[in-house]
Amino acid sequence: MMDLSRKTCTPCQGGVSPLTFGEAEILLSQAPGWRLWENGTRLERRFEFQTFATALAFVNRVGDLAESEGHHPDIRFGWGYANILFYTHKIGGLHENDFIMAAKVNELYTDEYSAV
Repeated sequence: MMDLSRKTCTPCQGGVSPLTFGEAEILLSQAPGWRLWENGTRLERRFEFQTFATALAFVNRVGDLAESEGHHPDIRFGWGYANILFYTHKIGGLHENDFIMAAKVNELYTDEYSAV
């Protein structure tokens, strides 16, 4: 199985079924720290930081990544934290793209912010 963080998101036009809970659990093993929510239809992780400015900088990097991949999360953040939520709106559940993004976001956090 190819490392998810090395893959690129593919456009989802709808008309495909979301991943089953079992399929999502298999991909979840490649996205440490993330959790399945709402019966396996959502993927979420909370990231923690030392300051508001660091959380904001991370959120901006996630936004840049989302734009480059064409796959956008719901983001909520404040002083010392950022919650990132992925799901594929067009299919009302999870797609491999969500896990690709989760793996890539993990790399952003590891590379610059986890030592904070």
